[in-house]
Amino acid sequence: MKSMLPVSRALTLFGLSLWFALRVNAADPAPLNEHLEPLRPMLGKTWRGEFKNSTPEKPIVDIAKWERALNGQAVRILHSINNGSYGGETLIFWSPEKKSLVYHYFTTQGFQTTGTMTISGGKIVSFEKVTGDADGVTEVKGTSEIRADGTMVTQSEYLKNGKWEPGHSATYREDPKAEVVFK
Repeated sequence: MKSMLPVSRALTLFGLSLWFALRVNAADPAPLNEHLEPLRPMLGKTWRGEFKNSTPEKPIVDIAKWERALNGQAVRILHSINNGSYGGETLIFWSPEKKSLVYHYFTTQGFQTTGTMTISGGKIVSFEKVTGDADGVTEVKGTSEIRADGTMVTQSEYLKNGKWEPGHSATYREDPKAEVVFK
């Protein structure tokens, strides 16, 4: 019976420690850089988006997972289209030098982008420059908006061969079962 006392005591201390940790985490959400706070509602969620030109015969489905990164100094977005046929990773952070949110987007096709974004009135407006071969696209402008019904709608335009043209448009819904896939 004496040999059980230390184990029992350790379990009790472990239980109290776990309870305390859960209480602290529930009362105090994980810290996030103040400039990233407008993105907090997106964090910890996975979104499933269908592109406007998607059809049952040729579906175009994007899965995007938003998460807190780098001890709250960045937001990370992983996404993949059609189970990994294309995908990318974005890191968003505050740049004191630019006094703006800045992001870097790396893709499975080898090109990358660097951009800035502003958040106002429930809309995220972004502008990015493309580095590498992105089928002639050199710049991208985009808008994302969370609607009252909980959907997120995105639209973009591409600068290609010196002319702005419509890019992709998609409507996203939260889908906790969806998974980002890379091949």
